Amino acid sequence: MNTILRKSMLSVAGLAFATGVAAGPVTAHAAPVHEAKPVAVVHTADKPDTGKLIPHGTQGAQSRIALNDEQTANAKAIIAATKKAGLPERAAVISIATSLQESKLENLGHLGDANDHDSLGLFQQRPSSGWGTPEQITDPEYSTTAFLKGLKQVDGWQDMPLTDAAQTVQVSAYPDAYAQWEQQAADLVAQYWNS
Repeated sequence: MNTILRKSMLSVAGLAFATGVAAGPVTAHAAPVHEAKPVAVVHTADKPDTGKLIPHGTQGAQSRIALNDEQTANAKAIIAATKKAGLPERAAVISIATSLQESKLENLGHLGDANDHDSLGLFQQRPSSGWGTPEQITDPEYSTTAFLKGLKQVDGWQDMPLTDAAQTVQVSAYPDAYAQWEQQAADLVAQYWNS
């Protein structure tokens, strides 16, 4: 220990001792000590860090839609499946933004002539492309898990802009469209990740 540090520590100790002596000993007439009663402490879970949710900032103009109860439940289902898969908040942001683009967070069945081939569910996955059966694809947990399985196969997805990661999994005709949903997706993850 160097001399200056040692002298500083001794000075602080001496000051503490001198202060205690000047204050005098505790007398028998001191105020009574009451036993503390337990206090309920409420811990609120911290919201995920925005830097983790949107590490590259948003790209381009952002879109936003009002969500009904079903859409909110689907966003929560995506978050739950992401957590169950052991993936971080960023994966949930990418998943929700993808679903916002593909289905507006609606679990779509067959849409007849308006359908894009045989695309179904939250992510517009196709049974004919090997995503699963129609029953599986229209199950929010299954479809999210299938999307996340594809995402995990993308090297460096954690460091990619959202639209690149989503497009690599989805192979959409509109590869840049996912970016417009990044802020709303991040807001949903921030709101529901710890709930």
